[in-house]
Amino acid sequence: EKTVSFSETWRHKRISVLHFLHPSPSTTSRLRSRLHRVTLRNPSAAGMLANSSTGALHGGISRPRSSPFRLSSSHCCKLPVSPTCSRCIGPRKSRSRALSLLLPRKVATSFGRVRASVQDHQVPESVAVDGAQFFPQYVSVKIPYGDREILVETGHMGRQASGAVMVTDGETVVYTSVCLDGVPSEPSDFFPLSVHYQERFSAAGRTRSSLADSLIGHYAQPCQRASTMKLRYYHGQVLSYDSLHPPDVLAVTAAGIAMSLSEVPNTKPIAGVRVGLIDDKFIVNPTNKEMENSVLDLVLAGTDSAILMIEGYCDFLPEEKLFEAVKIGQDAVRLICNEVAALEAKCGKPKMLDAIKLPPPELYKHVEEIAGNELAEVLQISNKIPRRKAISALEKKVIGILTEEGYVTTILDSGAAESTLDLLEEEDEDDEVIVDGEVDEGDVHIKPIPKELPPQLFLEGDVKLVFKEVSSKFLRKRIVQGGKRSDGRTSNGIRPIDARCGLLPRAHGSALFTRGETQALAVTTLGDRQMAQRVDNLVDIEEFKRFYLQYSFPPSSVGEAGRTGAPNRREIGHGMLAERALEPILPSEDIFPYTVRVESTITESNGSSSMASVCGGCLALQDAGVPVKCSIAGIAMGMVLDTKEFGGDGTPLILSDITGAEDASGDMDFKVAGNEDGITAFQMDIKVGGIPLPVMRDALLQAREGRKRILAEMLKCSPPPSSKLSKYAPLIHIMKVDKEKINMIIGPGGKKVKSIIEESGVESIDMQDNGIVKITAKDLSSIEKSKSIISRLTMVPTIGDIFRNCEIKSVAPYGVFVEIAPGREGLCHISELTSTYLPKAEDAFKVGDKVDVKLIEVNDKGQLRLSRKALLPDQASSGDATKTSNSGKKVQKKSARISGKDGATVSKEQSKKSSGGGSSTLIEKSKLVNGEATIG
Repeated sequence: EKTVSFSETWRHKRISVLHFLHPSPSTTSRLRSRLHRVTLRNPSAAGMLANSSTGALHGGISRPRSSPFRLSSSHCCKLPVSPTCSRCIGPRKSRSRALSLLLPRKVATSFGRVRASVQDHQVPESVAVDGAQFFPQYVSVKIPYGDREILVETGHMGRQASGAVMVTDGETVVYTSVCLDGVPSEPSDFFPLSVHYQERFSAAGRTRSSLADSLIGHYAQPCQRASTMKLRYYHGQVLSYDSLHPPDVLAVTAAGIAMSLSEVPNTKPIAGVRVGLIDDKFIVNPTNKEMENSVLDLVLAGTDSAILMIEGYCDFLPEEKLFEAVKIGQDAVRLICNEVAALEAKCGKPKMLDAIKLPPPELYKHVEEIAGNELAEVLQISNKIPRRKAISALEKKVIGILTEEGYVTTILDSGAAESTLDLLEEEDEDDEVIVDGEVDEGDVHIKPIPKELPPQLFLEGDVKLVFKEVSSKFLRKRIVQGGKRSDGRTSNGIRPIDARCGLLPRAHGSALFTRGETQALAVTTLGDRQMAQRVDNLVDIEEFKRFYLQYSFPPSSVGEAGRTGAPNRREIGHGMLAERALEPILPSEDIFPYTVRVESTITESNGSSSMASVCGGCLALQDAGVPVKCSIAGIAMGMVLDTKEFGGDGTPLILSDITGAEDASGDMDFKVAGNEDGITAFQMDIKVGGIPLPVMRDALLQAREGRKRILAEMLKCSPPPSSKLSKYAPLIHIMKVDKEKINMIIGPGGKKVKSIIEESGVESIDMQDNGIVKITAKDLSSIEKSKSIISRLTMVPTIGDIFRNCEIKSVAPYGVFVEIAPGREGLCHISELTSTYLPKAEDAFKVGDKVDVKLIEVNDKGQLRLSRKALLPDQASSGDATKTSNSGKKVQKKSARISGKDGATVSKEQSKKSSGGGSSTLIEKSKLVNGEATIG
């Protein structure tokens, strides 16, 4: 028995501590949580934290007896403070009640056996130092990370957080901190976890900021105690980025390390890796440059013995190849986890196991006795809404019965149910504590009166949690024992499928895909490059996506009332999964130059809405006339891992095409998209401590069979997808010009290209540095006008070319200047204007006159010399002139003429020369046959 006290630094805190100890009418858990909050924010106060399992007070600091806060081995808790303190507790008031409010129920009811003692408790060395040093020492280690090592540092940044690490890969640096809230949250069926990940532009030396949040959240939940009701915050920042080593998976590993070093009561160390496939060789944690040539992007997180989460995208990779990649990733995770475990043993903080609050076992028994028979019947209702209403009514019935019997309280707060007997202590605050027997107080004999204990109280939130777990248990039992699911399907059954295309007449493509009670309305819109989605990244290169999918999940899809706001993380993640699943089937930009946008709106939802978006999106693309490579489908797989618990033989039971209830009550949510030959996208979330690799392999194979059946049903779509572009879709004309002439099309400040758009009536003109020009318009005539202007503007004239109906721009005594193309003029000397003598040019020509000229010379400076006389019929030199004229007429007959605003005409051969010898391609609605674009 030793004295436990605060450090000297905490002398000025005694009034605040006494405030926590002096109770208002609130209950014990509120005071306990306040003390937890003080303990978490101030490591030196760890000596005051009560261990709920042993009922002892841990302490690593011993101060002289003059310390302001002292616990002795007597039965009283004496707190000497200033008499002027308004919350001063007198010596006869400071009985066991004060300390009992800080201890669990079992300890409070038998306070006479409590002793303040120092036990063998592992505390980081620097925390236990007497005096002012509170923080852990700086520690750095190197951990294997694929074919290289990463540097892990802790103890020098974020020292007030529960756990904080800085991880460096090359010159990419990620800082991650973990904090455990000091105030227990109310019981809820949502896991109290918040993840924030930020890529700061300053990390790459830029001034303008992606989502690894879901990756961290998916793997962090299974390895944490589900009954820990304190909110956990994960905050990750990219502090430095070298454009070579990706920070997202590094942040996953950093969060796992920070969690292991913190007080968060996780079960095992966790880490994440990325696996790529380059030239049929698997690469662990490849660089960004290596990923450019990879056909696989797999992100895997897990422990040393099991997989917790996988997510990735590939180009029709076979199941066996993906399974091999997962095995390689699991081996890499195991190496990292072993190193993290060694680091945790060296400088990790003690786990806060007292934060785990399990519902009382008696509550499970009460709920099963009341609702067992009715629950078994309710779970057989096949339709979602009636089943949900019946389950909700049964839950209210259970709460009502328990309340009537005195088991449920609505007055006490979240900690009262576990320590109801503490309330009895408040009645004795004015009397001596009677250990047992009679006590003689002068002439008064006090005889203890036995008190009848009330029944154990349960919180309404705990009842709801237990009811949900019991419902899940009955559902799993029905599937395992009965072999039938709620809707009557077997484990590998697929819900009824219905598909329709062309619902929306003005949309470029539309499809309604229905699978059971899950329905997605997919709409495809085609546009030019200006409709492309701009993506901010840490690299100083603008990135535009020519294909993107936007997923929305309105509350009405599940029969709920609510408003629709900006896309949340779930919607963004589901949309990205569906987008990456469809991307491999799209044609290249050279074949199909459109920007493609797919919008998937969930109109009904009962499980796997993201996979319904894949199926509906594929049909909508086909209905828009997009020449896709093949059709793909998506399916969500579930699992009951421990079937022996529910009467099975112990073999994991894999479920195909799971519903929402099976997702919530099952152990796995595995989404797989692709066709019969391979996989394009996948995502797996585990709700248990992990699954073995053989089970994941079986799930992949069963998912392939499910996709085959779904694809067969999609072929029955009625009405089927359209085989041509919609008449409301824009036309895109592609032409090639000399890249040196791009600036001539743009003009100063973009004035020229704006004038071309306004003059021709096209929607947009997009130019690339390589000389590619894309003209987008609603009709063919507008395209022809803009093409004519651009051709004349960028032409490269050659000697012998003939230009007709050209305007005279200026007149000089020695000749006239003629505009043969917009912005391009040449001199027609006075000697070349007529076949006869002309004293002055202004005598016969004026500004604005139209003439036909022939290019006869280009000097070293690029200046053009033109001749009108060479095209006159009465030309004296009839030989060459007549031959040239006849040749010009022959060209006119064989080639189409392109007329511009000024009426100038250029032959098709000249147009080809003017565009740098390249070719033009026109994608027309009428020339799309069987989804293939015909170059015309």
